[in-house]
Amino acid sequence: MGSNPTSRITEILEINEKFIIYYSIVGFMKRVEAVVSPDKLGPVVEALKKVGVGGITIFDARGWGRASKISKESKKSLSAYEKLNAKIYVLTVVDDSIVDKVVSAILDTASTGSVGDGKIFIDNLDTAVDIGSGQKGVHAI
Repeated sequence: MGSNPTSRITEILEINEKFIIYYSIVGFMKRVEAVVSPDKLGPVVEALKKVGVGGITIFDARGWGRASKISKESKKSLSAYEKLNAKIYVLTVVDDSIVDKVVSAILDTASTGSVGDGKIFIDNLDTAVDIGSGQKGVHAI
């Protein structure tokens, strides 16, 4: 027959308690990656600082998308690398509680309303470890 409803409720409560304890120790984190135009980097960085981002990593990047602005004539004379659009790749890991503020900060400073302004990618992150201190979870960021 079916399982005892009372034991199932107790099991669910135990799982929830473990979850709450885990969250209070480790916390939930999001990795936010943004591809933006090079001329928007300064405003994006300042906006991220204002919303409480503790650190970022920046990469020079090149790529193409729907907004490729290269004319057919220039395509013939450029190398494959030169044909790609210059972009800046911004990477940060934040507490889940501020991810909406982070996205808004990037949108507000990087968007011109045009195709080609960039993209934002958001992933769940299981954990982070600070190499110097050994701290884990949100305490590492």
